[in-house]
Amino acid sequence: MRYEAVIGLEVHAQMLTETKIFCGCATKFGAGPNTQTCPVCIGMPGVLPVLNRRALEFAIRTGLATSCTIAQYSRFARKNYFYPDLPKGYQTSQFEHPICEHGFLEIDVDGETKKIGITRIHMEEDAGKNIHEDSGSYSYVDLNRAGVPLMEIVSEPDLRTPKEAAAYMRKLRAILRYLGVCDGNMDQGSLRCDANVSVRPAGQKELATRAEIKNINSFRFVEKAIEYEIRRQIKVVEDGGKVVQETRLWDSAKGITESMRSKEEAHDYRYFPEPDLVPIVPDRNWVEGIRASLPELPDAKKKRFVAEYGLPEQDASLLTEEQAVADWFEKAVSSGGQAKAVANWMMGDLTRLLNDEGRSIGECPLSPKQMAGMLSLIDQGTISGKIAKTVFEDMYRTGKDAAVIVKEKGLVQISDVSEIEKAVDELLARSQKEIERYRAGDEKLLGFFVGQVMKATRGKANPQTLNELLKKKLSS
Repeated sequence: MRYEAVIGLEVHAQMLTETKIFCGCATKFGAGPNTQTCPVCIGMPGVLPVLNRRALEFAIRTGLATSCTIAQYSRFARKNYFYPDLPKGYQTSQFEHPICEHGFLEIDVDGETKKIGITRIHMEEDAGKNIHEDSGSYSYVDLNRAGVPLMEIVSEPDLRTPKEAAAYMRKLRAILRYLGVCDGNMDQGSLRCDANVSVRPAGQKELATRAEIKNINSFRFVEKAIEYEIRRQIKVVEDGGKVVQETRLWDSAKGITESMRSKEEAHDYRYFPEPDLVPIVPDRNWVEGIRASLPELPDAKKKRFVAEYGLPEQDASLLTEEQAVADWFEKAVSSGGQAKAVANWMMGDLTRLLNDEGRSIGECPLSPKQMAGMLSLIDQGTISGKIAKTVFEDMYRTGKDAAVIVKEKGLVQISDVSEIEKAVDELLARSQKEIERYRAGDEKLLGFFVGQVMKATRGKANPQTLNELLKKKLSS
């Protein structure tokens, strides 16, 4: 029997506000334990929360960017449960009246575009953090994260494969980063994913019992965890068992999901309206002002790169995943670089050098203008593409302009026909056996001749002139 997976994702995104959602405490990552707390976020009796207007703006920006309807009336609720890292004994979240509903985003998988519905986006506060490692027989609680503003972005169960789920996460992260509402640093916990997974016989319309996998913190693990869970549930069904509704954890070391607890329903949390916060009724002019301020988003930028710069769709997709990368590309082109050449160097040598050192494009030691300068030297015939690779790496390591490096190292390309012809004649004079093999049909030897002349000229010979000379002399 063939099975179909049904997948929905709940993504928690930490908003890039300077202060927490209901108080003035800082949200900076990495501060000492319990140094960013106050009576409000540690749940002292008698204190009153005040909504962070910036957090509301960020939630609305995200809703508008994902084609959601912005609620004319929204309010917070108390989600009641007890856990040591939840100092109030409840989490302030949104339940019946979220700020954003009924949106979507589009993903590209295997050459096809698919629309994934977004059920809702709501605001809530984060909990603290329990610390069990290196604490002997005790566990500690750090409440710095308590009250940090989160958006929970809940998808429709429209995803069918682990690959689609990973693509959805990548697209959502790109949008959040373009908007400037979340840094998307999954390793720091500012973007986390819960995956709801079920399997059903192919063709069946009814949804099957689902399991929830909590707190997956990388694109790779999203894919791996869902892959495993699909296999696990199929095996349970085929062995005659029943999948139970539960919460599971992904163990990346073992490559498996493990049962954590039975899955709670909404009534288990005893939601009720938050009495200490007034309902939210956003001013419509303010919402439209936010809409007008939205940046060009990844999909629109990708289409423009294809139309304006004549790039292949694959190149445009890679260059627009990160806004900083797209901006770097456009600055290099506006400085005189040919679009396709800039794209090739960025996706090739530049990405390799950055990855080797764990750097982002924002930490790149050379500027877009410097790359454009190097490409102009290639266009002018001053240096060859092969020499350019050496020059580019030197530029990256030293920060010097290409022209300076070329002058210092004497790397100017040899375009003088007589000088190249001299090197060719010297090679051919001592390569009679190779010449005979070439003329007998072994045309691959042309590469040998080119390589030998390049070696003799220290890679400076103009490749086009060299190839033309060799072919002419070898055919005569």
